[in-house]
Amino acid sequence: MKVIVCGAGQVGFGIARHLSEEGNDVTVVDSSPALMQQMSNVLDVRPILGHGGHPEVLKQAGAADADILIAVTASDEVNMVICEVAKNLFNTGKTIARVRDAHYLDPQWKSLFALDKIPVDVIISPEKEVADAVVRRWALPGAFDNAAFCDGEAQMIGIGIEENCPVVDTPLNQLTGLFPDLEAIVVGVKRDGRLYVPEFDDTLQINDEAYLITSSGDTERTLKIFGHEERQARRIVMVGAGNIGVQVANQLSGQQAVLTIIEADQERAQNVSELLPNKVVVLTGSGLDPEKLVEAGVREADLILALTNNDQVNVLAIMLALQDNCKRGMCLINNSAFEVLGGRFGMEAAINPRAVTISSVLGYVRQGQIVRVHAVDDGSAEVVERRVGDGSHFIGQKIKALDFPTGVRLGAIMREHELIMPRGATHLKKNDRLVIFIIKDAVDAAEDFFSGSEPSPQKSASKKSNKKADAV
Repeated sequence: MKVIVCGAGQVGFGIARHLSEEGNDVTVVDSSPALMQQMSNVLDVRPILGHGGHPEVLKQAGAADADILIAVTASDEVNMVICEVAKNLFNTGKTIARVRDAHYLDPQWKSLFALDKIPVDVIISPEKEVADAVVRRWALPGAFDNAAFCDGEAQMIGIGIEENCPVVDTPLNQLTGLFPDLEAIVVGVKRDGRLYVPEFDDTLQINDEAYLITSSGDTERTLKIFGHEERQARRIVMVGAGNIGVQVANQLSGQQAVLTIIEADQERAQNVSELLPNKVVVLTGSGLDPEKLVEAGVREADLILALTNNDQVNVLAIMLALQDNCKRGMCLINNSAFEVLGGRFGMEAAINPRAVTISSVLGYVRQGQIVRVHAVDDGSAEVVERRVGDGSHFIGQKIKALDFPTGVRLGAIMREHELIMPRGATHLKKNDRLVIFIIKDAVDAAEDFFSGSEPSPQKSASKKSNKKADAV
């Protein structure tokens, strides 16, 4: 597949990395020589130096032959222009644009992105995606990562294995005997920095991070069995009233939560207080001011959310609040170097907006039977929902008879309106929707396996080319 990525920032880099590692023909366009040099030094992509909205640049990038163009520059307007030029002049296949400003996303203006106006096939709104992720984490305290699949019937949850976990040292294949009606499967384990798919006789150890696929109705019970009985927070202090904060506040205010927001910018605080429901209190001040935190009620709070665009402010605000008796903390982290703090010092979760956006884009890029993609552990693995299409070689076969690639684990099956937890004797049928955990290095093999073709270890190698000969 030929893909053009316009924008070589963190999101563009992440998207290009994923797609190039899967063997796609990726071209990256950006006007920054430094970013393009860094990109070409690290990734197997074709770099084009220039403005993505200029016709001659898109022509050089191969827009006329591209299957997908992804515009993720820092400017909403530039992203929209890039898609418009690509569609109108080069008839590019699918166009995807990142649009942050909520003014463009108001439902009353949805016709703006029609083919006869600004022809964008898919709009990605990072603020909305991240806000939804924050609320999902709030809804499942104890999970440092979670995502919904199969129309919400299945959940992927990431949980830390702590000293109070009752199933430490228990072989995974004994969990079914201990909890015969539990609809949950351990699909991935991270230990000592390495993420892998466990064998069925492996055990969980203290300080492991475990990824599970569960029935949504059994998710809370699963958390308790694995030692997490945290309650949903009802008294919440939020630091930061940007676009993400406002969207989170709107969602939480409808969940019977008592919410107080601290915003450093006085004008922004005033505007937000007028937009949000009256029961949401907005204070002007710094989230790093201990007195302001106390005024906001941090000593009685169940949770502090730090949602500014400054990682250091977010981390320090969390630490100050936790020292002042706040029970739990959750924050946004853009720099992956800070993600190791997630789960430490009482910080319940660190949400990376870049990773959330990349997951959303990948879900729209994938072809064929892919329904949804969720990247985990900064792209070390992914959870994929895909349909079983016509002619699949495993239709009618029992799962125990299938030779799944190394690094792949089937976690759930959606058949019509019924969620099935896979067992050895389970048969796969046409139109089943599968939820699959895949280690990054196994993505190509998994695609070959589930699409029905033979695994091809040389696939990625054959894709290597002289793309770097076109370097800046």
